[in-house]
Amino acid sequence: MASTALATAPLPEEMGKPLEDSLDHIIVNSQAVKGESKDQLAPSETRADAVHSHGPQAKKWISKFFPSEETLDNLFAMDHMGNYVIDRQTGKKIFETMPIYVRVGMHLLFVSGCSYMTYSSVEKLLESKSIQQGKIYDATGEGVKEHIQAFINTYELPMDELLVKDIDQYPTFNSFFSRRLVPTARPITSPNDPSIVISPADCRLTVFPTVDQAKKFWIKGKEFNLPNLLTGNDATDTRFKAIQEDGAAALAIARLAPQDYHRFHSPVEGVIGDIKDIAGELYTVNPQAINEDLNVFTLNKRSVMLIHANFGAGRESVPIAFVAVGAMLVGSIGWSKKPGDKIAKGEELGWFQYGGSTTICVYPSTTGVKFDDDLVANSEEKMETLVKVGMEVGKVVR
Repeated sequence: MASTALATAPLPEEMGKPLEDSLDHIIVNSQAVKGESKDQLAPSETRADAVHSHGPQAKKWISKFFPSEETLDNLFAMDHMGNYVIDRQTGKKIFETMPIYVRVGMHLLFVSGCSYMTYSSVEKLLESKSIQQGKIYDATGEGVKEHIQAFINTYELPMDELLVKDIDQYPTFNSFFSRRLVPTARPITSPNDPSIVISPADCRLTVFPTVDQAKKFWIKGKEFNLPNLLTGNDATDTRFKAIQEDGAAALAIARLAPQDYHRFHSPVEGVIGDIKDIAGELYTVNPQAINEDLNVFTLNKRSVMLIHANFGAGRESVPIAFVAVGAMLVGSIGWSKKPGDKIAKGEELGWFQYGGSTTICVYPSTTGVKFDDDLVANSEEKMETLVKVGMEVGKVVR
């Protein structure tokens, strides 16, 4: 289990160099720029895990040792080297796609009890690699189109959803990664009913009626609480006081994987309040880390937006918190709105740049929000649910 206590001594050279080389290898092999796209495999053999990081020959090699993909998935899940999610639209349980280099690398770094995470210098290394990767993803010129096309092929992205379908119109990989969709791609449930709460993102969602429930089933970092999440170490900040002191506040945790649409939207209608930026680390937000004793959500870089939400008669201006959490290889969080702006339910709030990311919506008990039963049941089984922007996730109970 990863420890939260950091050693003051520098990372020993015999550990530091291999770790840095391994992170470079993970990054390079997660970019999908080598032309190993799914069209190189027969339809029955397509799998982004194999293609994105191995190519057909590697998949053939792996198949010698494992009788089926399902067997391999089960073994990964048993050792917490990956996770199943429930597709809400189909009800099917599926094993989440992830490059094998990334899967194993995150396990060794965050899960397996390796001593890497006890060294503060590892945090600086993760930050430097994220900055380095950000420069690559913001670069223009040769290779951008190839990178974008390989990413599309690897994850079979539906091009008909894109507002700008011509990939030549994206000057950088990040400009494609934070792409916009056509307005009809994500219909909003009951747009004129303020009592219905929707998903803010295409994501893997967990919901919990209280913080205690979230800590029981999902978040294992011992330092996780609302004051730490919303204000960090700033004890003088009182903007979120009413929310952070509510012991019965509910949480909706939306994790975005790299292949997801990476703009996030307002789950409610209302008026934008203050925005607080909190500096921090860039740990992964994958369940491999969240389910360990590592305080990811309260250590990672994040930006917290206050929304004065309208939930209907008698609850026309209830403060909620919308937290955008940065992650490994994700240093950029952008807001599309500013304090004082009115926001409709389902309207764009902001975006992340490359990588997996998370939003956390904090609903105080005064909102009266109750999450949908299927989402609560899945979350209590420690399972995320695949949902899309605009899907109903809860409603106000009067």
